[in-house]
Amino acid sequence: MIREFEPVVFTVDLPQYGLQAGDVGTVVDIHPSGKAYEVEVFLVDGSTYDVVTVQEGQIRPATKREVTHARAITPAEAATQS
Repeated sequence: MIREFEPVVFTVDLPQYGLQAGDVGTVVDIHPSGKAYEVEVFLVDGSTYDVVTVQEGQIRPATKREVTHARAITPAEAATQS
């Protein structure tokens, strides 16, 4: 069960948002159906990259035995998020 404010990992690429499977976000809202989530994705400096709506199955809870990973986004990806 995924809870609000829990870190999650994307399980699929979401190219419309410039996100890739393995990227990490934080659940900021759970839709009443419990089958969709609002997930906030942060840049390393702490600023918000985007808040996206995803369906169950597109994310999974992060575990305590995982390491986060940084990757650069292209200027085109960043421009679509502003």
